[in-house]
Amino acid sequence: MQPPLSKIDPDTLPLESWLPISKKEMDRRGWEQADIILVSGDAYVDHPSFGTAVIGRTLEAAGYKVAILPQPNWRDDGRDFRKLGRPRLFFGVSAGCMDSMVNHYTARKRLRSNDAYTPGGQAGFRPDYPTLVYTRILKELYPDVPVVIGGIEASMRRITHYDYWQDRLRPSFLVESGADLLVYGMGEKPIVEIARRLEKESEAKACRDILQVSYLCEGEPGVSPVPEADLVLESHERCLKDKRCQARNFAVVETASNQMRCGRILQKTARGTVVVNPPFPFEPDSHDIDRSFDLPYTRLPHPRYKNRGEIPAFTMIQNSITLHRGCFGGCSFCTISAHQGKHVHSRSEESVLKEIRQLMRMPYFKGNLSDLGGPSANMYGMHGKDLAKCAKCKKPSCLFPTICPNLHPDHKPLLDLYKKVAAMPGIRHVFVGSGVRYDMLVPFLKTGGKGRPSQNHAVEYARWLIENGVSGRLKVAPEHTEETVLQKMRKMPFSQFGEFKRFFDDHCRRCGLNYQLIPYFISAHPGCTQKDMQHLQDKTRHLGYKLEQVQLFTPTPMTLSTETYYTGLDPYTLELVFTERDPARRDRQTDCFFWYKR
Repeated sequence: MQPPLSKIDPDTLPLESWLPISKKEMDRRGWEQADIILVSGDAYVDHPSFGTAVIGRTLEAAGYKVAILPQPNWRDDGRDFRKLGRPRLFFGVSAGCMDSMVNHYTARKRLRSNDAYTPGGQAGFRPDYPTLVYTRILKELYPDVPVVIGGIEASMRRITHYDYWQDRLRPSFLVESGADLLVYGMGEKPIVEIARRLEKESEAKACRDILQVSYLCEGEPGVSPVPEADLVLESHERCLKDKRCQARNFAVVETASNQMRCGRILQKTARGTVVVNPPFPFEPDSHDIDRSFDLPYTRLPHPRYKNRGEIPAFTMIQNSITLHRGCFGGCSFCTISAHQGKHVHSRSEESVLKEIRQLMRMPYFKGNLSDLGGPSANMYGMHGKDLAKCAKCKKPSCLFPTICPNLHPDHKPLLDLYKKVAAMPGIRHVFVGSGVRYDMLVPFLKTGGKGRPSQNHAVEYARWLIENGVSGRLKVAPEHTEETVLQKMRKMPFSQFGEFKRFFDDHCRRCGLNYQLIPYFISAHPGCTQKDMQHLQDKTRHLGYKLEQVQLFTPTPMTLSTETYYTGLDPYTLELVFTERDPARRDRQTDCFFWYKR
């Protein structure tokens, strides 16, 4: 039997194991100046689930001196923004792993009392819209240094968007921040190319043909970096006057975002033209994503936070492993495909097993993996059978209204990986904490449910999941019960949840397991009426549920649901859609979840 791996003692790790976050740490490395300084709204956790660490380690691997300025004080004279000095190449700014407004406010726009990305969970260590606040301060202090903005907050605000918290349309964050460049999506490739360009040219204009980069052009845009035709949106000013223009814009942007190849997106504003270059082409191999996860992370928060309490977001994911990025589900309220892409990028088995061996050395690991998954748990290794057909596809979802016949939804690679991980010495349990798409299982459970293996190993996967991957409760997301609402959500009929529940309950009885299937639901989604919520209440009550995992719909930038909420229109048909906007009536819909408390 293989001997257990020796545990890492964080107290013995040299400070140089982390990227520097102070001038003193830069001096210890012998640096007079950093090449790049990354400013983040989150505390610095050196882990592949935290975007600033990923970008910092990626640039470091490319040969650059990278320093990090986490959660700087924006309320005083800007001394925090000066303490690391002037970077040689550029500042990179991110609000953090989470949209700052979702981080700060509930769906009812009430201020939250905690912050999961701050030591001790303390609130108040970042402003609203850090991307704007940090960039404006940097531009005032260092007007000649390029500023590149990125992360989920900037990515979802790269063009005109609806802001739920201010209840108005806002232009691209390039316009409001004064940043030189905006990187959208997963930024490892564009950020390294930006650094290389700025190494040769001091002006950010030299980076304007890099894919996955957006910029504000005062004159006419230059030559496109791709042969595909430019997509011209209605101007920001026209969108302010006519909601139909905003709705049409979204349909163009979402369609382009779901294509393997597309042209630039152009939108005029009062200050110039926002140019959004297309993303890097989809590559089905695992080389790039493996390289990102294989970087030398300590997997620990910076020692500065040792006496300030745990960072809740890190505690939640410290024993989890990400298998892939992207999601082809295309749910209308979700931003994953707009940020990570519709096509799934899966890691190799070797990369996953290597990371697990590293995790097993961490002092906090006790043998239980809390999650082996991704944006959706069961999409690992899945792709189109014929990528040439995928290249022509413009659909936002490979699952709605039915599973695409060109999708290869084979669960065998994921099942094999689960079994290999579970067999590793030192692993006690492998749990699946990510959301499971039961709509990828139900169509195959009928044919394979009597012991015959289905064509995509769905039955084997479902059985293994129930027997081994559940710690007592398996969470799934039907989101609603009513067909009219589910159509607006791009979700499958609620009858599929009933079929999966029967399979789950039957298999639990056969195995003697007292497990629960816990459904997620959303209230006040566009298209949802009070009557729909009453039907949801009746159906879930009949199934014996006292619902807990529920949420009031929160409009966030760059989703179909948000555009429908703001415009009252279906962006693709321009037909009117009922949308509940009155706060009291939205709350009344949510009350239907909690009939048992009344």
